[in-house]
Amino acid sequence: MTDTGSLHLLRTDDVDKHRQLILDIHVEVRTQFGLMDDPFNAVDRFDERLTSYASRDGWEVIIAYQDDEPAGYIFGSPLVRGSLWWSSMREPQPDDFTHETGSRTFAVQEVLVREAFRGTAGAGTSRLLHETLLAERTEERATLLVDPTRSNGRLKAVYESWGYRDIGAQQPFADSPVFATMLRDPLHQ
Repeated sequence: MTDTGSLHLLRTDDVDKHRQLILDIHVEVRTQFGLMDDPFNAVDRFDERLTSYASRDGWEVIIAYQDDEPAGYIFGSPLVRGSLWWSSMREPQPDDFTHETGSRTFAVQEVLVREAFRGTAGAGTSRLLHETLLAERTEERATLLVDPTRSNGRLKAVYESWGYRDIGAQQPFADSPVFATMLRDPLHQ
């Protein structure tokens, strides 16, 4: 566990040991934002995605704790050869852009922070989790998806302040929102 002042960060790839905690935070945070009525956010659908993500080579999660209280988490994995990440882009990207090697692009698949541990735009626990996750990564770039309609675009603006840019829209699941696809290139900024 890493100590970062008042927060302690646990980095692991053991999804089974931490699955219930991840699910509990998912429900708590998504309920606060009124998103649990959306079938895409249902616990069983999220757990299916979590299982799929965690089965990928290089997947890891970082869980933040303050005084033994879970504050939030972030997880992701590298995009492997043949990854479908770019396949649902509304405007297809060039082959040289979407060609994945397993060491080119790291996908941030989820970052959630409980209300009591949220900071202001561009700061706080989510930024710490994000930068800690990427700090040890050797990929060239990072990508993530964000629903640009949530929080009047403020969340998208936070990611932009972290060095991401919007490269287009995609809907990776039939029941998911249309997400803005964000790219941070280079990975370390």
